[in-house]
This record gives sequence, structure tokens and C-alpha cells, in this order.
Amino acid sequence: MLLRLPTSVSEAQTCLAEGAVPIGGATLVWATWQRDGFPEQAMSLRELPEANVLGRQTVGGAVVLHRIDDRVPDVLRLAAAMVGTGAVRRTATVGGNLVGSTLRCLLPAALVLDARATVLESDGLQETDMAELVAKRPVLVSLRWRTPLASSYRKLAGETGGPPPLVVASAVHADNSGNRLRVAVRDGHEVLSGSVRCTTATDAEETLHSLSETALGDLPASAWHAVHAQVTGLLGDHSTE
Repeated sequence: MLLRLPTSVSEAQTCLAEGAVPIGGATLVWATWQRDGFPEQAMSLRELPEANVLGRQTVGGAVVLHRIDDRVPDVLRLAAAMVGTGAVRRTATVGGNLVGSTLRCLLPAALVLDARATVLESDGLQETDMAELVAKRPVLVSLRWRTPLASSYRKLAGETGGPPPLVVASAVHADNSGNRLRVAVRDGHEVLSGSVRCTTATDAEETLHSLSETALGDLPASAWHAVHAQVTGLLGDHSTE
């Protein structure tokens, strides 16, 4: 297998046009390739500058998870820190997790940040939202977002051999009409999200009631309990800042 390492967007476009298979850290595809056979050529974005950015409001698709630190919001930092083992995090990439994995551990965090994705297509770089990124699975170059006022993340303990652990992510954003709370939950392999207006902890129950009228209202009781606890804590912490 020939591994191609483009250093420019135009070179990456050429690799795709010539049939190179995009890979992240290859943590998920390696075993499959060993079983079914390797492609003739693959492409990694680890040498592409646009895919290696890391800052307060952006992260590249080729950034390995162990590099994600307190430059990014807490919700994304904690999500990355809880993926797999240290060895996995030193190899797995943001793009591989969001596009190549069925678990998509970073997706709830990206959703509550209201992140936008820059992706590589045959005609160059394009911007899209997270829904289209998950549905079409293009080559992820980077994510960008607006810094939230506060954010939180929790991954519950899972059972060995059972479904993926429950994940709850949340963030409070400022917008033109006041503050907005975004919550996303991974329940099994399904990710649900909702967004409502909010102010402070004094109206947490009202905020939660509004949240229950979004797609999150379909969550089982145990998952909703985790949402309730996180939202109450997040709004309470934010009201004291």
C-alpha cells in the first residue's frame, strides 16, 4: 500500500481523484485491511497545515486526540480525553473519530459547540454542518466554533461488551436574544440534541422543561436524569461567574 501525505489542498484533491483512500489514525480500519486486503493507496492529512490547526476556536481533522488541551472548550477537551486508552489517543484523530467511527465520541461535543466543518471535496474546500458531515462522511479538514460561555461533558461508565456508554454534553452560548443552551446525548449508537433559551440557575427547571420538548424528550428516564443533573450544574456554575 502506498501512503500519500499531501502538503497542500490541491495535492490532496489530486490524491482523492487518483483513488487514494482517506484515513485518520487508522485505529479502526487496520484490522479490516489485514483481514480483507489493503487498498493500493491511502491518504493521510497529517502533513496538511489546514488539517493540523489547534486553537481556541478550531481544531484540525488530522489532530491526534492526545494533543487536545485547554486551548479548546472544556466539553471538547474532556470528550477527547475520555476516548479509549492513552495509546489510542496518541494515534486516533479528530477526523477519524467523527467520520470513520460508528461511536463518534466527539460528536456530542461538536454539536453543542454548534461547530461547522471544513471538508475536502473534488472541487476544493467546502463548509458544512455536523449533520451533513455525519451523513455524507467526507474528508474532514477542520472544525471551527464560537467560544461558549460555559460547557460541560460527562461519559458514564459502560458495561464490557454492552452498548456504548451514555454521553451527555452541554454548552451555554451568548446570542443576540440572550443565552442559549445546547445539549447533546449519545444513547447507544444514537445521538440526540436540543437547543433552548436560558438565563440562570434560578430558572433551570423551566429550561429543562423546554428542553424536554425537543428531541431529547424521547430519552429514557436514566439518560434524562443525567441531562437534568448536568444542566442544573452548568447553569448554576455559569450564574456565579
